[in-house]
Amino acid sequence: MDLGLRDKRVLITGATRGIGRATAKVFAAEGARVAITYNSAADEAENVVKELGGPDRAMAVRCGLGDPASIEAGVKAVEEAWGGIDVVVANAQSFSWVDPDQLPRFENLPTDEWFPQLRDNVEGHMLTVRHALGGMRERGWGRIVLLSSVTADHGSPGSEIYSAAKAALHGFARGLAWTRDGILANVVSPGGTLTESLQAVDPAIVEKAAQEAPSGKLATTDDVARVIVFLCSEANGNVNGEIVRTAGGR
Repeated sequence: MDLGLRDKRVLITGATRGIGRATAKVFAAEGARVAITYNSAADEAENVVKELGGPDRAMAVRCGLGDPASIEAGVKAVEEAWGGIDVVVANAQSFSWVDPDQLPRFENLPTDEWFPQLRDNVEGHMLTVRHALGGMRERGWGRIVLLSSVTADHGSPGSEIYSAAKAALHGFARGLAWTRDGILANVVSPGGTLTESLQAVDPAIVEKAAQEAPSGKLATTDDVARVIVFLCSEANGNVNGEIVRTAGGR
C-alpha cells in the first residue's frame, strides 16, 4: 500500500527515544521528511537526525512543553526550512514515574506540583497544533495525531493528574475533528509498550503486564508507530476524531 507520504513534512514532538523515535523511523522509511523536537537531549536528537538520513531529510528543534515561546519558535523553524508542515504527531509528555506508595494522597498534593503537569501535557500539545494548523488549512491537507494513554480510560494508582491530562486530549481531538479543510485529527492511546524504560524493568513485572492484556503481549514501539503513520497518511481517507488503542485489547 502506498501511504502517500513521500516528501510530506512531518513534525514529531519528543522523538529522541521510545515511541517518538520509532515513529520518526517509520515516516522516514516512507520517504517523509521528519522534524523531531527535544527539550534537553540535544545530542540524542542529532543522533536521531543521522538515523533518519541526515540534514537533507531530517532536522531537530528544541521545544519544551512548558515553554510556549520555544514551541512557537520550533514550529516556525520547521515551516521556514521546509515551507510548511503537513503532519503533527504530538508525542512528547511531561511525566516522571513515582511509586504510588510514595505519593501523597491527591487531596494533600500541592497544586504547584500538579498544575505544571496539566499545562505541559495539555496546553503544550494544543500550542504545537495551533501553530501548525493555519498552514495545513491553507494547503487543504493535514494530519494530526495526539498520543494519549489507556490510563485516561481506566486510571492507575496516583495517576489523577496524568490521567486527566491525557483524557483532555481526547476532547481536544474531538473538537479538531471538525476542522475540515482536508485535515484529520485522531488520538493513539498506547498501553504498556516495550520502550527502553520498560525493558529495564524486572522481566517478571513486564510479563505480568503482558498477561493482563487480552492479546497476551505488550506492544512494541514499532507496533504503535505503524498505527500512527497510517493515521497520518493519505491512505487514511476518513478516520477522524477517533481514539485508537494499541494496548492489545485492554
